[in-house]
Amino acid sequence: MRDPAESAAAQDAACLEELDAVLAEVMRDTVASVGLLYLRAPGEQLLRLAVASGAPLQITAPWSRIPADAPIPVVDAIRQRRLVWLGSQEEVARRYPRLGLVLPYDFMLAAAPITSATVVWGGVVLLWPVWHPPQLSQREREAITACCHRAGQMLQHAAETGQPLVPPEEPRLLSPPPSRKVDPAEALAALEFTERLPVGCCALDLDGRITLINPAGADMVGAEVASLVGRRPWEVLLWLREPVFEDRYRAAVVTRQPTSFTAVRPPDQPLTFQLYPDRRGISVQITPAATGEATPATQGQHPPSAAGPVGAMALYHLTHLAAALTEAAGVGDVVNLAADQIVPGFGPKALALMTAEEGRLHITGYRGYAAHLMDRFDAEPLTSDTPAARVLATGRPSFFATFADLKRAYPPAVHQDEMAAWAFLPLIASGRTVGSLVLAYDHPRPFPPAERALLTSVAGLIAQALDRARLFDTNQQLAHTLQTGLLPHTLPAMPGIDVAARYQAAGGRIDIGGDFYDLIRCDAATAVATIGDVQGHNMNAAALMGQVRTAVHAHATAGTPPGEALARTNRLLTDLDPGLFTSCLYAHLDLAHHRAHLATAGHTPPLLRHRDGHTDVLDLPPGLLLGIDPDAEYPAISIPFPPGALLTLYTDGLVETPGTDIDDATTDLARQLTEAGHQSLDALADLLLRHAERTAPRNDDIALLLVRAQHGP
Repeated sequence: MRDPAESAAAQDAACLEELDAVLAEVMRDTVASVGLLYLRAPGEQLLRLAVASGAPLQITAPWSRIPADAPIPVVDAIRQRRLVWLGSQEEVARRYPRLGLVLPYDFMLAAAPITSATVVWGGVVLLWPVWHPPQLSQREREAITACCHRAGQMLQHAAETGQPLVPPEEPRLLSPPPSRKVDPAEALAALEFTERLPVGCCALDLDGRITLINPAGADMVGAEVASLVGRRPWEVLLWLREPVFEDRYRAAVVTRQPTSFTAVRPPDQPLTFQLYPDRRGISVQITPAATGEATPATQGQHPPSAAGPVGAMALYHLTHLAAALTEAAGVGDVVNLAADQIVPGFGPKALALMTAEEGRLHITGYRGYAAHLMDRFDAEPLTSDTPAARVLATGRPSFFATFADLKRAYPPAVHQDEMAAWAFLPLIASGRTVGSLVLAYDHPRPFPPAERALLTSVAGLIAQALDRARLFDTNQQLAHTLQTGLLPHTLPAMPGIDVAARYQAAGGRIDIGGDFYDLIRCDAATAVATIGDVQGHNMNAAALMGQVRTAVHAHATAGTPPGEALARTNRLLTDLDPGLFTSCLYAHLDLAHHRAHLATAGHTPPLLRHRDGHTDVLDLPPGLLLGIDPDAEYPAISIPFPPGALLTLYTDGLVETPGTDIDDATTDLARQLTEAGHQSLDALADLLLRHAERTAPRNDDIALLLVRAQHGP
C-alpha cells in the first residue's frame, strides 16, 4: 500500500505541474514577459509564490511570501475580487510606493484573483514591457480570467478530494520554451561566427549567469573564458562590482528593454556594455568606449578590491526590508518579515532571531532551521560563552567564514546545523542591545567589509522595528485582556437550547475591537441572545462594548421587551456621548411557546435555519445604530422558534469584504448553513469561520452566536 505522505506529495507535485501549464498558457496567450502565481497558505495569513516564469528568483525574492494585508497589487486583487491593472511606472509609484521603490523601472502589471465559487485560492501577477498598449485588450482579459478559473477549479478539486494543495516552500521556476529547434551544424556555425567577431559578445541567462562569451569579449574584460562561464559577471570581475552593472541587468530583465552602461576596466580602459534582453536571456555587446565616456559612478575611480561595494540587488532588498518593517505592528510581524525578506534576499540558508528576556536568550523566530535544534538553543543563559550571547554582551557583530574559524573563536563549539558560515549580529535599539540575529550559510563565505556593513544595517533595522513591536504588543495585550475580560467566559447551559459561540480577531492576530455577544438566562423558560459591534478597534471601543453589554444584560434580566431594551440602551449611550456608534441585535427566546422576539439596531440580519434544513435571511424592521438619536424607536417582530430551528447571529466581519456585495455574501452564508446539514453546533461554528477565511482575507473582527431550539425545558 502506498504511504499516505507519499501519495499526498505525488498529488501536490501533479497539481503544481498543472499550475505550471496554466501559468505558461496565460503568458503565451497574453505575451506577458513575467508571470507569478501565488497561493494562499493554509493556516497562515500570507501568500506564497508557488510558480514563477520570466524572472529569476533573486529578483522575485522580496515577494516570495506576502502578508495578507500587504500593500501589493495581488493582495488588493484578492481582497477586492477583481483584476488590478497598472499601466505605467508613475501609476505603480503612486498606488504602490513600496513596489515602485524596489522596482523603479518601466513596466505594466496586471494582478487577478484565483477563485472557485466563493473560495479565493491565490492570485496571478503578469508583467509586460512598456510597448504594451496602455490598457488590456478584451482577449487578454478573457485569457487571464480563464487562467484564474482553471487554476481555481483545479485547486477546488484537490481540496474536495481531501488533498488540498500545500504551496511549496521554494517557488518553482519555469524555463522558457525554446525559440526553435537548432540544427547542430547551425549551432556550430553560430559559435564560430561569434569567435570571429572583433567585438566582444556574451550571453546571460535570466539569472545573470554567463552562458557564452567569445574570445574577443574575454580579452576585453581581461579574464579566461573558463573562469567566466556559469558565473555572474559582477561576481568574477572585481571592477564590475559597482551596483550599476547589476542594476542594468535587473532593469533589462524586468522591462525587456535594451539598456547600456560604461565601466572602466583597470587601469584606464572604458568599456561600453549594451544589453539586449528577451524571454530567454540577455545578449551583451562589449565595445571599447571613447575616453571620458565612463559613467560618473566609475570614472576616475581606482579598481575595487575584493571588499568592494555591495551589489544593487542587495541594496534593493535592503530598501524593501526597510519599507516593509515600517508597516510591521507586532513582534510576530517583524519576525515573519525579517525571515521572509532576509533568507531569499541576502543569501543565508537559515535564520534565527533571539531576544533577551529575564537573563536568557529566547528564540523569537527562525527560518530554515529544524525545530528540535531551535529547542536546544532556546532559553540559553546570557552568561553562556556562545557567539549569540557574546554579541549581545559586547554589542559587536561576529563573522565566521568557515566552521574552523568558529571553532578557533569558540573551542567548545560543536557543528550541529550542517551550515558552513555564520554571521552573529547584535540587535541594538536606542543604545540597548535587545537581542541577536544569526544568519547561517550553506557554503563558506568571506564576508567582505561591505557585506558586513550591509548585514549590520539589516540588524539595525530589525532591532528598531522589534523595539517598536514589543511596545505595540504590550499595549495590545493590555487591550486584549480588557476585551476578553468583558466577553463571557462561558455561556450558560439551559434546557431547551444548544448554543455555541466564537470570537475571532481580524486577520487572526491579537487585536482589539468592539464585537460582543451574550446569552442571558432570564428564567427557566426564557433567555436572551444578543450580539453587537461597537465602531472602532481601540481601547475606547472595548470599554464602550463593556458598557453596552452590561446595559443589555441588565435590561434582559429585568424582562424588558426587545424594542424597549434597545431604546433604553440607546438613551444611555446618547447621554454618555462616547463619539462611537453601536449596532446590536436582541433576541428574546420564549422556549415554552417556541417563539423568538427580535429587534435590531442597524445590525446584520440574523439567519434562521428551519427544521427541514432550508435557511432564511430574516428581514427585521430597521432601527438606527445605538448612540445617534435618543428618541429612536426599535420595533420588534415575533417568529416561530420550534425545536430543531437554528438561529444564527453574527457581526459583519463574517460577511463583509471589500468589493463584495454584503447581501450576496449573506445569502451565500445562508446557503452554507443549509448545505452544512445537521451537525454539532461547535462543528458548524468552525465550518462557518473556515468558509469566511476561504472566501477572502478578513479585515474585521468576527463574533458568532448559534442557538438551536430543543424540546421545551
